[in-house]
Amino acid sequence: MRSALLGFLAWVLAASGAIAGEQVDLELVLAVDISGSIDEEEARLQRQGYVAALTDPDVLKAIRSGIEGKIAIAYFEWSGPETRRLLLDWTIIEDETSAKAAATRLASFPIRSAMSTSISGAIEFAMPMYGKAYEGTRRVLDISGDGPNNAGTLVTVPRDAALARGITINGLPIINDRPSRAGFPVFKDLDLYFQHCVIGGPGAFLVVAEGFDTFAEAIRRKMIIEIADLTSPHARWPMPEEVKRYAQDYAPGCDIGERQSREFWQRRFQAP
Repeated sequence: MRSALLGFLAWVLAASGAIAGEQVDLELVLAVDISGSIDEEEARLQRQGYVAALTDPDVLKAIRSGIEGKIAIAYFEWSGPETRRLLLDWTIIEDETSAKAAATRLASFPIRSAMSTSISGAIEFAMPMYGKAYEGTRRVLDISGDGPNNAGTLVTVPRDAALARGITINGLPIINDRPSRAGFPVFKDLDLYFQHCVIGGPGAFLVVAEGFDTFAEAIRRKMIIEIADLTSPHARWPMPEEVKRYAQDYAPGCDIGERQSREFWQRRFQAP
């Protein structure tokens, strides 16, 4: 009786895809910015971009091209150091049916936004997620955002910790010339900040979204590059021209977001 019960439980876990160690080509965590500089419509455009990308034929083709022919994804939204919403826990994507199911679930959650921008907090939240349910040949954290880190730990600290654990961090900076609702000034050269201070690891890269209207196409291209591993020297297809690789020596300093935030609030409090 006991062995039958254990066998049934094992079957249930297998059917749900929850057995640790199941092999996939990629463990991909999608970390999406919903900080105060992103209004409800922009947050909606982001979410719709990811929903569309999950079921895109070229994305599915990239998934099927792997050795295992499947990937595991997780999706959470973040803003300040304590604000993270896990909308999709680890989910297998291997065909159109599984992709549509994940996209439908993701689209069902309400749109929200919160205050401050803690890229470091997003990285800290993501690190323990890997290796729990699945074993990927590669582990990638994909961070989108429209501003620099301005709260929590300095971004390079958890970034370097993630790289030491074999996690590659890729970026999708959203270039947006509109000031935030709180009145924060527009951050210049966000792509350079991401390139020097956020991304890292083997094959790390970023793709720039020129505003929220182009976000859907940017995330589609980026997911194809990540899933098909087009930045690898052994890739079967050439690396797209829009890809920007990790670089060092960022002159403004990776604490530029924190310094700008302090200066902004000091001016606000000192204003007559």
